[in-house]
Amino acid sequence: MLSVVVLLAVVLLLPTLRAYVNQTGELRELRGDLEQAQAEHDELEAELARWDDPAYVVREARDRLNFVMPGERPWRVLDPETVVDDTDPQTGRTITDGPVRGYEAGTPWYEAIWASVQVAGGQPASSGQEGDGEGGAGTTPSEGAQQPDDGTSPASGENG
Repeated sequence: MLSVVVLLAVVLLLPTLRAYVNQTGELRELRGDLEQAQAEHDELEAELARWDDPAYVVREARDRLNFVMPGERPWRVLDPETVVDDTDPQTGRTITDGPVRGYEAGTPWYEAIWASVQVAGGQPASSGQEGDGEGGAGTTPSEGAQQPDDGTSPASGENG
């Protein structure tokens, strides 16, 4: 009779004990997930707080969106590996600090782009300089327009 009572107690308590162990493991996993979610929440809150700083907003706009402030002139070097020296291909003079001036103030954008395409599409000069990637290699659009467009002559400013 005692063995029947013990067997009945084991049969009744075993599922309850198994459910308790399973729920304890699930609770441990959920607490770990909660800690990870709380850490991610804190990290996102810190990032959100950084956006309240105007200097951070300006830096992110410059880095992510390539924005510039009014009055600034943007320059982008497309392939910095090809720019090996600081000699103007048109004049042969050393370029000092600052942007290369090559286009007049009233030059239409399409002439500046076409002159840049001609410089980029031609054979590189003997010095290896191909320009800075922005069409500011020291050539003027009028010089590029004076070159014959038969594809055999060098691009503007390369032999100068």
